[in-house]
Amino acid sequence: MSKKLFVGGLSWGTTDDRLKEAFGRFGEVTEAKIITDRETGRSRGFGFVTYAEPAAAEQAIKELDGQELDGRTIRVNEAQNQTRPRGGGGPRDGGPPSSFGGNDRGPRGGAPAGDRDRGGGGPGRDRDRDRDRDRDFGDFGDDGGGRRGRGARR
Repeated sequence: MSKKLFVGGLSWGTTDDRLKEAFGRFGEVTEAKIITDRETGRSRGFGFVTYAEPAAAEQAIKELDGQELDGRTIRVNEAQNQTRPRGGGGPRDGGPPSSFGGNDRGPRGGAPAGDRDRGGGGPGRDRDRDRDRDRDFGDFGDDGGGRRGRGARR
């Protein structure tokens, strides 16, 4: 059964072959992969090494974690399975981006966000309270501080 290791803190110049060479002295490396930026192709500073035998992977962790490779101190540990979906700003096919927050409903569960100003009403919408709140601000006259209205400057 194979075992995959995470290797972090890699030098920008470290290659897949160099990674395989450095880790190969502990056992058979079935894959050594530096993760690169999709846009630039430049190393992201980490990678993965897969061993055919778990015992070889354990030995590599003991021997290489905290050691220097290509001028950088590397971190080596067992790779963890990704358990949650990665976020990322919407579909990559050029479609519209995903929304940023729960459902399409307004702040109190009423009309969809775009309909609030068009009288969307619905449960949770209290028009009387909104009207009373606006009334509390009076005529937006001088507040005694030399300013007129809500933040308006003249």
